[in-house]
Amino acid sequence: MFIKQKILNTPIYIWIAFLLFSIIFILFPQIDLSFSSLFYKDDFYLKGSLYEVLFYKSVPIVVTTLALSSITLFIYNLITKKSILGLDKKTIIYIVLVLALAPGLIVNATLKENWGRARPGEIVIFGGNKEFTPAFILSDQGGNSFSSGHGSAAFSILGFALLARSRKKLWITLALTYGVAVSFARIIGGGHFLSDNITSFFIVYITTYALYGYFFKENKCES
Repeated sequence: MFIKQKILNTPIYIWIAFLLFSIIFILFPQIDLSFSSLFYKDDFYLKGSLYEVLFYKSVPIVVTTLALSSITLFIYNLITKKSILGLDKKTIIYIVLVLALAPGLIVNATLKENWGRARPGEIVIFGGNKEFTPAFILSDQGGNSFSSGHGSAAFSILGFALLARSRKKLWITLALTYGVAVSFARIIGGGHFLSDNITSFFIVYITTYALYGYFFKENKCES
């Protein structure tokens, strides 16, 4: 079927969903305001809660631990001529690119640093002094809301899940669930809009599957 065909190793329905979500958030930007307002009353009342702090602070720890563990195991395999978990040179390059391209280059270095969208907690309607601007629209507010850095880093765990040799669907589900949990924490704390996190999900998902398809052509991705 056409809908199941792939572009850059990513199903066409993912590309279509990204396009539709983008159009919806551009045409109906009030969705972002309405969703964030569910967690605002004089302030974002769940900011500083155990859930928000736990998932916010967990991201650098989880990502760094996985990255360093992979590099350490790769060096061990290299020295001992073993192949534990299949961590060879190609796999390490793949992991580095998964973490560097989508969360690093695309989201943080390009979008967040140049888009200018103010965060929910910075805009007038939520007690700040900056103006709200829709997703995908360049802003002069000097903010770093679009898109979500923590969300993209959390979703990048998908790259590790795709390397699983068994129960791949389970690991993919757990990785994406963690990404959703972190994204929700950023929303309830007033750090990002719904659209910021959804955008980061699609950017990471597409980039990760494209890299996986390039490095491991002999393996078909499971979704």
